Amino acid sequence: MSEPRKRVLLAKPRGYCAGVDRAVQTVEEALKLYGAPVYVRKQIVHNKHVVNTLEGLGAIFVEENEEVPEGSTVVFSAHGVAPEVHEQAKERNLKAIDATCPLVTKVHHEAKRFAKDDYDILLIGHEGHEEVIGTSGEAPAHIQLVDGPDAVDQVVVRDPSKVVWLSQTTLSVDETMETVARLKTRLPLLQSPPSDDICYATSNRQHVVKEIAPECDVVIVVGSTNSSNSVRLVEVALSAGARAGHLVDYASEIQEEWLEGATTVGVSSGASVPDDLVMEVLAFLAERGFGEVTEFTTAEERLTFSLPQELRRDMKAQLSGSASLRKQ
Repeated sequence: MSEPRKRVLLAKPRGYCAGVDRAVQTVEEALKLYGAPVYVRKQIVHNKHVVNTLEGLGAIFVEENEEVPEGSTVVFSAHGVAPEVHEQAKERNLKAIDATCPLVTKVHHEAKRFAKDDYDILLIGHEGHEEVIGTSGEAPAHIQLVDGPDAVDQVVVRDPSKVVWLSQTTLSVDETMETVARLKTRLPLLQSPPSDDICYATSNRQHVVKEIAPECDVVIVVGSTNSSNSVRLVEVALSAGARAGHLVDYASEIQEEWLEGATTVGVSSGASVPDDLVMEVLAFLAERGFGEVTEFTTAEERLTFSLPQELRRDMKAQLSGSASLRKQ
């Protein structure tokens, strides 16, 4: 009897999104421009490998501005910060470079605008997540957190006709819509954000995993445990029909028993994961007979974001300085 055919369904899109690419590049360019060390408040993106790599280049990761020596350069992470963090940086005379993802900045602008119009803002997200802390900080008196469908019953608003929901950008699309549906049964006049808050990359990665999951005995998602969008991908795979799902930072974390009896393995990665880590997973699987890889594509991503303006301005100044020196 012949061996059952072993194969890998490789999800695309996967890995780096435009916001992560911009944030990582911001730290790399800042190190080139200003020299090491460059301080980074919080993990620039939620990925262990990326953080370790940048540390090797001279980045120093800190939790708060107080840990950054006065007058030094500090980069704010892709997840965004509250206005008070910018104020603290000014007080310490820090050169702040804001690498907040523009899609997170969009949610911040929405929060400010609705707060200015005196709305109650229901922010759907995970308590304690950096992005939620940053967005809440834009209008703390107006924002209350709704952490999933089960938190809906605790919501209290001043005026049911002036309520809007916003969301963290990295949530499960399905769970968020379930939360919104529950909110609308209690608050029929609840308004939606002017455009979708869950970012295109989160939605796209969840969509392709949902497509391949029913055929998979196991889905392996490359990503870190503190990465909200990576954790959601495992949840999406399981709810869409995968028999098992696991999150790993590296191929070496894959356990042999996960593959026992499996013929189809799905592979994807969170939005803060470099693709070479996925290639290592494919090599690991190939060594165990899963050599046939079919890439399953549901969307093409072409979006890019320019680097933060503070950094671009200094890069331009350095270039023009070098040019004038060459002319002398």
